[in-house]
Amino acid sequence: MTSRAQSEGANVGSELYARSGAAAYGVSAEQFAALLEEIQKKYVANGSEEQKADFCAALRLEELALARACAMGNERAWEDFISRYRQKLRGMALHITRDGAHAADLADSLFADLYGVSARNGVRNSKLVFYTGRGSLEGWLRTVMAQEFINRYRKQKRSVSLEEQTEEGVQFAAKDPEPVSISDQRLETATDQALAELSAEDRYTLASYYLDGRTLAEIARALGLHESSVSRRLDRLSSGLRKRILAGLRELGMSYAQATEALEADVRDMSLDLRSRLTQDPGTPTFNSRKVPARRAGDGSTD
Repeated sequence: MTSRAQSEGANVGSELYARSGAAAYGVSAEQFAALLEEIQKKYVANGSEEQKADFCAALRLEELALARACAMGNERAWEDFISRYRQKLRGMALHITRDGAHAADLADSLFADLYGVSARNGVRNSKLVFYTGRGSLEGWLRTVMAQEFINRYRKQKRSVSLEEQTEEGVQFAAKDPEPVSISDQRLETATDQALAELSAEDRYTLASYYLDGRTLAEIARALGLHESSVSRRLDRLSSGLRKRILAGLRELGMSYAQATEALEADVRDMSLDLRSRLTQDPGTPTFNSRKVPARRAGDGSTD
């Protein structure tokens, strides 16, 4: 990198740091630069310097600085976080549970996870380290809370005895067979890259609908959105993924005809672990093991 490019990069970094307000929370310019570099490596590792700069400029810098400062244990950051989000967390919990007592318990449990009351080797372990600033912090919190509610529900369901489930007429499905590798790994590579570019909330939406089989109404309730908004989001995500995968296949050397044909492959014939990709952030949801229907992964259908 030339001295001029280095100077321009330093100026951009200084501007982003100033915009973030991270200094007020005791986060140094070096720490914030390292955080941005960490996020760049995850989402735009192969991008040009200009693309990386544009990517960082589009992040929710103030919310990113607040979240990371909270994860580091800065008291002023936590005061600001509580002021801005504690009531919102309780409102989200009440919207999801529809019960005051359960809502309070859910909100308090999530707040403890965000604060990082559990520690490893004396270091606070806060879920806020998984926030990357690609979407609003409030939206990210809503997603994490919805998943916590789902995890609790599943844990409760698993505690029900086999006899009780049998009496209720529950049918126990056989496990899905292991996926079979297809011959051209370029489809898996392009699909992997396209899924990695999605935000945590988008991955949650796709996994809830396609992998868990949840209805639009259930997803809308969990995310605090209108059912039609979830439907439009699924349409947008399906269409966008198809375009991204198609472009990725072309970049990997396929002709348009070959790429189009590859998109007709049944995802169940791919060795790519779709579930791990849709839940790749350590702080994001885990889901059941049912496979996504083949055409939904490629044709934009949301039925």
